[in-house]
Amino acid sequence: MHIHILGICGTFMGGLAALAKEAGHRVTGCDAQVYPPMSTQLQQLGIDLVEGYGADQLAFKPDLWVIGNVVSRGNPLMEAILDAGLPYVSGPQWLTEHVLQGRWTLAVAGTHGKTTTTSMLAHILDVAGLNPGFLIGGVPLDFGQSARLGGDKTPHPNPPHEWGGGEHASPKRGGSRGGDAHPNPPHEWGGGEHASPKRGGSRGGDAHPNPPHEWGGGEHASHTSAGEYESSSPTAWGRLGGGGFFVIEADEYDTAFFDKRSKFVHYRPRTAILNNLEYDHADIFPDLAAIETQFHHLVRTVPRSGQLVVNARSDALQRVLSRGCWSEVVHFDDAPEKLAGPPQEFLTPSGGLARSGSSGGSHPGWSAQGGEQQFEVLLGGKRMGEVRWNQTGAHNRSNALAAIAAARHAGVFADAACAALCSFQGVKRRMELRGTAGGVAVYDDFAHHPTAIATTIAGLRRQMDADPATRAGRILAVFEPRSNTMKLGAMKALLPGALADADLSFGYAGGLGWNLAETLQPLGAKAQAFDDLGALVAAVAAAARPGDRVLVMSNGGFGGVHDKLLRSLAARVSDATPAPRY
Repeated sequence: MHIHILGICGTFMGGLAALAKEAGHRVTGCDAQVYPPMSTQLQQLGIDLVEGYGADQLAFKPDLWVIGNVVSRGNPLMEAILDAGLPYVSGPQWLTEHVLQGRWTLAVAGTHGKTTTTSMLAHILDVAGLNPGFLIGGVPLDFGQSARLGGDKTPHPNPPHEWGGGEHASPKRGGSRGGDAHPNPPHEWGGGEHASPKRGGSRGGDAHPNPPHEWGGGEHASHTSAGEYESSSPTAWGRLGGGGFFVIEADEYDTAFFDKRSKFVHYRPRTAILNNLEYDHADIFPDLAAIETQFHHLVRTVPRSGQLVVNARSDALQRVLSRGCWSEVVHFDDAPEKLAGPPQEFLTPSGGLARSGSSGGSHPGWSAQGGEQQFEVLLGGKRMGEVRWNQTGAHNRSNALAAIAAARHAGVFADAACAALCSFQGVKRRMELRGTAGGVAVYDDFAHHPTAIATTIAGLRRQMDADPATRAGRILAVFEPRSNTMKLGAMKALLPGALADADLSFGYAGGLGWNLAETLQPLGAKAQAFDDLGALVAAVAAAARPGDRVLVMSNGGFGGVHDKLLRSLAARVSDATPAPRY
């Protein structure tokens, strides 16, 4: 099939193009601005790119036109396609029909942390030998690419769900994740009461004495004498065609000009992470309630044999679930005693209420104990593993819990998932060290929502305070309110609070329709606004001193400010170095 993609240089559409090319399709595309790094990546894949949306591109005569959500009515090429009555689909629809069909899709949704959590989950499955496909809105350092088809490794027919005192430690596990029989039945309850010995044979095809996956008519979860829950992963996998795993960053932004549903409604995940939910995308959503409705639509697409991994701290997500939930729910990121407490109730399709242990029920949840870079992972208050890594911030610890929980639903033991995360390298543009000059480190981060800005600064602050060698250093926040939501000024009042923990803040006001300097006034002399990028760079370089951290935050290229800062800092050191005396 030959597809021509409109809006091909966007993160999602560029990843889709790479998947289509890998699948053997002929791919061409166009965009208003064809520029690196996406243009370079696509050209290296042999994808022909056209700059602009000229109607003369009809001469490509593709089998199908794939339309990105950047395209609207009035676009000359789109108008020509409509006039000619040519076949077209949205990117998410094409992806579902040609890539996700027949696969176990794991979707990661939420206002914050989607890219990082998706990368963590893909990394866990990859280390487990499951060769997942993925489409991520960033470049995971462990893979060096944002999208791949993956293989056809199928999950274990009964993924491991020991809800007891910890995961079993048999060395044969590595093989089981590749499809071999696991030496220990997946429903042995850790240190607690073991079930009937028939369970071990059930994975070979025998009937399970207490089928945990029969969702029709009644209680699906049996209980041990210890009162613990038995999980409910799908045995329906064989009926899906066993096409392997696919992990996708599930964005709530709209699909296309002709389909205003959120993109994630198309993906039909079997495992869905709902990471958090705040107001965002003020250009398309009038309020938080409108976004909650889209998340409710996502919940409606998860099968009753699927699983929702939900942030227990989010009131908005609890409101989403209260509107209807037909799948197993596992919570993460809350106090262990609360997560192991009384079962919650959820609305069932018939209008009644379901409790834990029935369709739509909630199992004991996941929590962490310890610091941000070394912590124990708990399930229902019981230790399941430990993570030691170089990622920073409480938000990344929370992301890790979500990824571990989702991976476990797909068949990866929690201790193996924890071990995999110890080698997780992170994602480009997520606290990425771009360089050091004159003793000043320059970091790049994608944060652009006020909550993400505050969280990123707080994570860096805790990392610096934990090391006596960096404790005296300052944080210089350099930010660009570039997202559509920030450009509209919908959250400008939250910026002073988001930047409060930075020692100094430097904001770029180019292209804004509101007064950034006025907005930052509550911060006093700690914050400055600049209309000229060169003046901003000069001010940062003049203010920085050895030991400081310059934290650049934007969801765009920011005019190459990172390299400009490093050059300016290096030049300052060079100018300050006295000439040699002979």
